[in-house]
Parts: sequence; structure tokens; C-alpha cells
Amino acid sequence: MNKVEIAGVNTAKLPVLTAEEKIALLKRIKQGEVEARNQFIQGNLRLVLSIIKKFVGRGENADDLFQVGCIGLIKAMDNFDLEQNVQFSTYAVPMIVGEIKRYLRDNNPIRVSRSVRDLAYKAIQVRDKLLKEKEKEPTIEEIAKELGVEKEEIVFSLDAIQDPISLQEPVFNDGSDSIYVMDQVKDARNSDEMWSERITIEEAMKKLNEREKKIVEKRFFDGRTQMEVAEELNISQAQVSRLEKNAISHIKRIYK
Repeated sequence: MNKVEIAGVNTAKLPVLTAEEKIALLKRIKQGEVEARNQFIQGNLRLVLSIIKKFVGRGENADDLFQVGCIGLIKAMDNFDLEQNVQFSTYAVPMIVGEIKRYLRDNNPIRVSRSVRDLAYKAIQVRDKLLKEKEKEPTIEEIAKELGVEKEEIVFSLDAIQDPISLQEPVFNDGSDSIYVMDQVKDARNSDEMWSERITIEEAMKKLNEREKKIVEKRFFDGRTQMEVAEELNISQAQVSRLEKNAISHIKRIYK
């Protein structure tokens, strides 16, 4: 990412255009001047370079990212409206970033089907529409109703298009110590407290008889209902309830 030459371009010698020069070139571009297009692209390659640096750590080739970013730059150049009171870079950055994200998503080893991606993009469009209409964030249920699909499908499709990030990716650095994504993620099921409690329970279960042990495992480790356990063990739900209470009382007596 820090090499001087990327995709055959010497980044150390890239020109920098002033705001006035950009406007003048854009006007010539609208008139169909090819040389103006080349000058404008060359004068904005530093913008592409600064953007691809934000995608460090994804294992992608810098040359590939640079070329994809240039596609986004060209699209922004061709669609920019001089009548709008906005700087070109303000307009171009989201388009370049979007182009790179699409590239990363399409080349992700975790493949997402076209139908799932299409549903996700429709959900985003509906979300933006409802937000404008109601001036508040719509619920998943409202988006699903608008599209005529189950809410689970919306959740699945939106999750599927999210870009994965490394747990080792830094989110803050004060010059000495860094805070990483993994430091900000809480796992309630696998915390040190839960881990030690599970070991304690497993040790206590060794003191139970086989039937009580099976009931505790199925009820509290596998998440089964008393009715499901009763069917599996071929006994009544009342028996399961009684044996479960006995087992819990036994565990409490051991570790009281």
C-alpha cells in the first residue's frame, strides 16, 4: 500500500489541481475534449490513492484496488453536475468508495447470491423512502411489509451484504496503545464468568445419576423443553419436572 508505483502510475509525481482548474477541465470535458478528461483523471488520482489506503488489511492487491477506484473516479467525473453547488471531491468520494466496496463484496470468498443482494438493496431503498416519509427510522417489520416478504428474509439479506472485518482491526490509537475490534465485542455466552460457571456445573453433574444428568444436559445445555425431553426419554413431563428439580436441588446442596 505504501509503494510508489501502483498499476503503472508513479504516485510520487501525481499532479494536484486547484478548484478553479477542476471546474475549467470539467467544462471542457462536457464539450467532449479527450485531453481534458485525461488531465482531470491524472489530477484526481491522489484522491483515489487516499481512499484505497482505508481498505488496508483485507488481503487485496493495491494495484487492483487502485484500478477499481479509478473506475469510480471516472463514473463520478461523467455524472458530476457543474450546476450543483458542491465540490467534486465531495461528490466523488462516495462513488469511489462504493465502487471499491462492490468489488470487495463481489470478490469475497463468502459468495452471496444475486437474489439475496437484490433483496438487500431493495430493503435499503425502502428504508430510505420510509425514513423520508415518516421522519423516523422504520422497523424491519415495516420494511418487510412494504416488500411483501418475511422479516427474517430482510434481516438475512442485510447481514449477507455487510463487509466482514478482522477482529484485529484497530479502532482507536492514542499514539501508544491500540484498541482493536475484538476489545469492543462482548460475548455473553463465552465470558470468563460463564466459562467458570459451566465448569462448576459440569463437575456437579458428575454426582447425578444418569437420568438426572441427561435431563439437565438436554434442558440447560441443549435448550430443550420439558415436553421434548419427556418424548425423548419416553417418560411423562411430570417425571421430567420432578427429576429436574431433584437434580437442581442436588447441585445446590453440593455447592452451597
